[in-house]
Amino acid sequence: MATKVLTLVGGISKDSLNKKLFKAVKDMAPADIQIDTFDIATLPFFSQDLENDPPEVAKQFKNKIKEADAALFITPEYNRSFPGVLKNAIDWGSRPYGQNLWDKKPAAVMGASIGNIGTFGAQHHLRQVLAYLNMPTMGQPEFYFNASKAFDEKGTLTDPKSKELIQGFWKSFAKECEELKK
Repeated sequence: MATKVLTLVGGISKDSLNKKLFKAVKDMAPADIQIDTFDIATLPFFSQDLENDPPEVAKQFKNKIKEADAALFITPEYNRSFPGVLKNAIDWGSRPYGQNLWDKKPAAVMGASIGNIGTFGAQHHLRQVLAYLNMPTMGQPEFYFNASKAFDEKGTLTDPKSKELIQGFWKSFAKECEELKK
């Protein structure tokens, strides 16, 4: 049976490198991985005033989390952290208190930037949040993606070394998801 991976992309701008990375990651996913995503930009700001009677879009998002076997977070780095839109989505999935939908879901983190370790700070910070939410998060391989020359003008991944890295990432994450199902 395929592992359902909910992928959340923290880069929401139309030309986001992380959206391009998501497309490449999705296209290269192994046959036993089923990718799903959700446009987190559509979620309202989380508020305790809304958590017990969330708007329809938040209910749809929560259902996506429930259906997923695992989660993949693809994040840019803003001021040495991950974007607020991604934190907002994570908060919707963990609330109300005691109803953490992320609990025990295997997770992986990656990110793209124009520098060699440009998403290190974001990933490190995100891992702290995922640990609190009780998500077993893949430690290796770490994936800090310098995307400055990896995509063509249409946003297609063309760099062979990058393709190898993504294949290795999927191999490790698929194995980790399988081991955690046991």
